[in-house]
Amino acid sequence: MSLPGFHAPPPSTSNGTVASGAVRTQPARMPFYVATKGKVTIYVLGTLHVGDPADYPANQPFRRPILAALAASPTLALELSPDDLLESQDDVSKYGVCNYACLPRLLPPPLWQKLANRLRGNPAALAGIRNMRPWLASLVVETYDSLSAGLQTEYGTEAQLQNVFLRKKGGKVVGLETLAEQMRAFTGLTLAQQREMLAQDMVQTPAQNAADVRALHRLWRIGDADAIAAWANAKTERLARARSIADSIDNKIVHERNRRFVARMTAIAAPNRPLFVAIGSLHLGGPKGVLELLRQQGYRVDAG
Repeated sequence: MSLPGFHAPPPSTSNGTVASGAVRTQPARMPFYVATKGKVTIYVLGTLHVGDPADYPANQPFRRPILAALAASPTLALELSPDDLLESQDDVSKYGVCNYACLPRLLPPPLWQKLANRLRGNPAALAGIRNMRPWLASLVVETYDSLSAGLQTEYGTEAQLQNVFLRKKGGKVVGLETLAEQMRAFTGLTLAQQREMLAQDMVQTPAQNAADVRALHRLWRIGDADAIAAWANAKTERLARARSIADSIDNKIVHERNRRFVARMTAIAAPNRPLFVAIGSLHLGGPKGVLELLRQQGYRVDAG
């Protein structure tokens, strides 16, 4: 099971053609912003961890301003460094999986029953999820919903970006947080918070959850970070079983990490050495988002 963030590069056979000949499609717009302060420039791209081949046409996978920003930046900063990404699968298993069937014991019986009913057509998945802590079970359910929405992890933005960035000589890829820090965002959740996460995944039918994933994908293609933040807030409003607990989860998984991301990116950025930052789209917009935090530090932020 992959944490949001690590995805294999797409198959090299995808060449954007069909039987009738080459198809020239436009790349997705994506949330892309330019933050400047004096001679310091930080390019900020909001990523999606799943996608569609049509999002990245083979002839031009990103819009020209994004490609130009990548070419101008000696460093690409992702949530995690490539080395940490490779190890992330081991840590997910280490911290998210028990050596016994812990999930039925950690959930209220009605919530466990709801989850078991949902997975009854997939005995292997049900057997696997029994041994997971609730936070990991929640991520697994969300991954199933993404896949049933018709989106694919190999077309996540990070892998596509690295395919372009690593073609140039001397480019460096770094992480804005360590694997331990990212894991703590999940392992540090209380049992009440973990139950709330999973309960939110169970409010709607799988088809409704998949429709939400498709809605987020559409907003990401349009590329407005504040519209994405407003959508996420409305979704929490709709699904939260206990709003104060739901808000505390957002604080732990999103807002605390936003502050860390901004502290790290502003420390790495240097005059006349642009930094290209690519982090999950849900981190960018809203009053506690990365773009607003950059403005508070004196950066001018414009859509790119």
